Amino acid sequence: MAQFVKLKPEELKQLHQVDPALMSYNIEFAEVTGGTFWKAYTPGQIAGTEPFNVDMSGGLTAAYKDLMQVYPPINLYDEKLRALAKAFGPLWVRVSGTWATKTYYDLDGSMGGKVPEGYLNTLTREQWVGVLDFVKAVGAKLLVSVSACPGVYGVDQSPVPPWTAHEAEKLFKFSADYGVPISASEFVNEPNMLEDTGFPKGYTAADHARDQKIFYEWLKKNYPDCLYVGPCSVGSEGSIGKEGDKSGGGGVELVTNSCSTRELMGPEPCPLDVFSYHYYNGVSERLAGAMPSGHWLAEEANSEAYLAVAANNARAYVPLRDQFCPGGQMWVTESGDAGGGGDTWASTYLDVLRTLNEAGSFSAVTDGIIFHNTLAASDYAYLDRVTHEPRPNYFAVLLWIRLMGQTVYDTGEPVRMGAHVYAHSRKDGKPGAVYLVINNSETETTTVELPKAAERYTLAGKDGNKRATVMTLNGKDLALGPDNALPALDGVPQPAGKVDLAPMTCTFFVL
Repeated sequence: MAQFVKLKPEELKQLHQVDPALMSYNIEFAEVTGGTFWKAYTPGQIAGTEPFNVDMSGGLTAAYKDLMQVYPPINLYDEKLRALAKAFGPLWVRVSGTWATKTYYDLDGSMGGKVPEGYLNTLTREQWVGVLDFVKAVGAKLLVSVSACPGVYGVDQSPVPPWTAHEAEKLFKFSADYGVPISASEFVNEPNMLEDTGFPKGYTAADHARDQKIFYEWLKKNYPDCLYVGPCSVGSEGSIGKEGDKSGGGGVELVTNSCSTRELMGPEPCPLDVFSYHYYNGVSERLAGAMPSGHWLAEEANSEAYLAVAANNARAYVPLRDQFCPGGQMWVTESGDAGGGGDTWASTYLDVLRTLNEAGSFSAVTDGIIFHNTLAASDYAYLDRVTHEPRPNYFAVLLWIRLMGQTVYDTGEPVRMGAHVYAHSRKDGKPGAVYLVINNSETETTTVELPKAAERYTLAGKDGNKRATVMTLNGKDLALGPDNALPALDGVPQPAGKVDLAPMTCTFFVL
């Protein structure tokens, strides 16, 4: 059914302020050191013209050989990469991932490239300096997680002894001495997966509650200005996937031994400066064979159920934030289209609806930050891994950052097919408001009535193709120009009165 929306800026009710760094992003630790990550889809799979098949007959572990590949370290000095990241403004950069839990910090070069027993990989001085120089160059703040694998604890010890800070101290001290201190830290990436996240064999939730407290006390004693963020759990609470399952966890259900957020925190939880969790809408085609109930089809990616996952996630975790970090922010320290490196359409316009809807719905629920996974790794990244060409999500987020201010309003409009309506103050500080209207219907036009003249910014897939790899702004292709110059992200004048928004479009109105 076609929808009608009448914008009434004079009736907007202020909800709260949201962090100006709301739209931040991740750089995978596996990118920094080089390592195994998700194999890219083919152009045909991305377009939806070629099926994605993987043999799961031997189980998920056996299938990984077809799902993953080894990548070299990312060049964080690449001028194009830096320029595109800097265009976002001063955000947070998270350098973490499961790979981070298993890394030895060879910052003095003493190992000569050899991986010590109990670790999976090493981080060199050159690689970490590259991270610190990147963070400084783009004006960001740095969030990390630390190593907590068997090599940290002492290989094959049972029961698992308390965590010690000998590795973390190397990373924190080096960063501080270099002039780019670590501004926030989680203990471990997705610790509720226990052994599967990199902890030693036999590691329990009780061990995590103990070790998190040890890490917190060490952090506050030695680096008191660094925020402690946690517990960084994934898929452990609430209705965060398709109805009746927890597929939104991004595949944590494939883990044989996992625990809840409350179990991670323990009976005497340590304080948190920020509450964190991870969110994905489900699992990608890569993992669908192992967990079919957790996978959404492309035909469902504009549905109300699919787009509701982000807000359901946030609402499910709010009570936990209020319990463990009362009055604090809530950070989604990994977010994206789907666990397993993203769906085949993650790099296309179709995922823009999810991304912008997540920003709008999360902001309406709470103050905090969303760390998109990732800047330039895998199919859900803002930028292509090889060419660093911006994908549709990059331009959509850049437009959000440029237009949407920190004050979040209640629009009074119920979320419904064809009319997801969100409103913020103007980023330029001028009186008025900025509305985002998402028409997620594939067939119906949404009519919006404007009380006065506005600037309109309408995003759509090129040629009406929802799986287009090129997005248009007011009918013009969004692509880099000569010397990698960003295109103009200008609105068009829209007079007062009624304006029709085509199916599958996202429109900002600046009033």
